[in-house]
Amino acid sequence: MPNPKGNPQNFDNQPSKELTTTISFRCTEEMKEAVKAQDDPPEFCRQAIQEKLDRQKT
Repeated sequence: MPNPKGNPQNFDNQPSKELTTTISFRCTEEMKEAVKAQDDPPEFCRQAIQEKLDRQKT
């Protein structure tokens, strides 16, 4: 039976980094619906968070 949570190697993450940790946060219903409307909501969130973290480094 396949893993319902997916396999880290199937995502566009760096091969050396496994997706093993989760984050939970509160948002508005509108934000939730906008994220869920994306083609790949989890990857969309990962990219958005990484972009913000990269901007804060500079």
